[in-house]
Amino acid sequence: MQTEPRWSAVLAVIAVGLLYLMLPERLTLGPNWTLLVLIFVLLIPSLITHRTGNIRLASLLGLTLSSFTTLALLWALGSLIVGLPKHRESPAILLQAAAALWISNILVFASWYWRLDAGGPHARDLREAHTEGAFLFPQMIMPPGKKAAVRGWKPGFVDYLFLAFNTSTAFSPTDVPVLSRWAKLLMMVQSIISLGTVVILAARAINIL
Repeated sequence: MQTEPRWSAVLAVIAVGLLYLMLPERLTLGPNWTLLVLIFVLLIPSLITHRTGNIRLASLLGLTLSSFTTLALLWALGSLIVGLPKHRESPAILLQAAAALWISNILVFASWYWRLDAGGPHARDLREAHTEGAFLFPQMIMPPGKKAAVRGWKPGFVDYLFLAFNTSTAFSPTDVPVLSRWAKLLMMVQSIISLGTVVILAARAINIL
């Protein structure tokens, strides 16, 4: 069994906490360092339980972590939009906050796709190859005789990061069709968040706020 490295997913969630530090505290749930502390409080036992073989608890901690980061993201975006008519933030702070939220949106939803697709990373590790899931990656439908076909291919965090990046930039999955209803709903939420931050950036760029 080939185990997928977890370091890229770990770095992504830590990056979300660091980006949260860039936000003014009016936009955050409590002090802006709270999310980063919470991430480490949940991340460390999640890694330990994974190493010790308690996969169910590790998965539960990971899902809880993703839920908290999503809640923090939605709260910050909502606070930013509500405060727009009152011009509470300077243009520089506004653009910095919107950019941090846009990047966080990609990382947060990449983590969701990675955690949920085909039963999660541990379930994918148990299979010889990735043949079914919520997303239809091109490698899954390549004929075995094709030179580009990869035997025993499985998606890693970077594949889900690319999917999330495309969703935030093109508002579509581009080369990866979406098969599951839960995935479609998550991608709709991600697109709405991305659109909200892009509108804020565009509005400031043309100086209409």
